[in-house]
Amino acid sequence: MRGFTGIDLLVESVPDATTLLKFRNFLETHKLTMLILEEGNAHLNERRQLLREGPIMDATIIAAHSSIESKERKRDPEMHQTKKGYAWHFGMKAHIGVDARSELVHTVTGTAANVADIAETHELLHGQEKHAFADAGYTGVDKREELATKAGKVKWYVP
Repeated sequence: MRGFTGIDLLVESVPDATTLLKFRNFLETHKLTMLILEEGNAHLNERRQLLREGPIMDATIIAAHSSIESKERKRDPEMHQTKKGYAWHFGMKAHIGVDARSELVHTVTGTAANVADIAETHELLHGQEKHAFADAGYTGVDKREELATKAGKVKWYVP
């Protein structure tokens, strides 16, 4: 991570959580996160490193403190709780689409943690897929109405 960010720990310190949160909020406020991802994907497409023939889809929970820590003494309305296995989690969920051949991320969306993985599938497809791979959270994806036109001829691999 230090190499990626260019931080030399002998010269400077790692940014604290508040600084990272402010930076994330800045990116989101100015809608820069999608622009950064789109630029990265355009760069990969130019070099034919992102093939987009078959995505792998999954979601992960991004934990947040459930306690009321804001100045307004309110929880963030975009964060919710969800149960995974026998444990409860509070936060958001990142839905991620990865190109199966190149293993490069091509799409990321964020939702509240209580949004089902399958609900964001249509956002993770571009419409030219021949095959799509997903875990059990996507069971029944081939029957979803919102995917009928975008992914009508996709062969789904869901356990």
